[in-house]
Amino acid sequence: MAALEVVKYPDPRLREDTFAVEEITDEIRELVRDLIDTMFSLNAAGIAAIQVGRLERIFIIDGKVATGDDAADPLVFINPEVVETGKGLVIAEEGCLSFPDVFVDVKRPRWAKVRAQNVAGETFEVEGEELFGRALQHEHDHLTGRLMIDLVGMVKKEMIKRKMKRWHSQAERETAAAQ
Repeated sequence: MAALEVVKYPDPRLREDTFAVEEITDEIRELVRDLIDTMFSLNAAGIAAIQVGRLERIFIIDGKVATGDDAADPLVFINPEVVETGKGLVIAEEGCLSFPDVFVDVKRPRWAKVRAQNVAGETFEVEGEELFGRALQHEHDHLTGRLMIDLVGMVKKEMIKRKMKRWHSQAERETAAAQ
C-alpha cells in the first residue's frame, strides 16, 4: 500500500479516455487500497484513478463525506455511472487534488444517484446531496475527462491557469533545491 503521486493540471493524462474494469483482480484491489491511502494522505474528499495516472473507471469517496460518520469506511466506485441528478442547482466552492490550492465556485445539481460496483464486484446504488452529491459528480467527471476548470467562466479559467503555472514553477524550484 502506498500514497501515489497526483497528476496536476494541465497534464494531458487528466483528459485521457478511461476504460471499464472487466474483472476485479488483485491488481485492482491494490489500486483501490493505494487510492484510499493517497486520498487520506492528502486529506481529500475523494479521488479518481485517472488522478494518479491510471485509466480504470474507479473513484473513491471518503466515508465521512458520504455518511457524516468519522469512522465510516471509504466508498469504492468501480465502473460508476451517474443514473440521475436533480433537486435544483446549487453553487458551491470546490477544490481538486489535481489543482493544488485552487478553489472555485461550481454550479451543479444538488443531488445525484450513482450506480457502481464495489471491490467484491457487487452492484450498488447510492444517492447523495450537498457535499456527497457534489463529490459523486466531481469524481465521476474525472472519468469523463471533465475538470473543474471546464465548469467556470473565462476569467476564472485564466486565473486558474496562471495559478497552476506558478504552482508548477514553485514545485520545480523546490525539487531543484532538494537535489
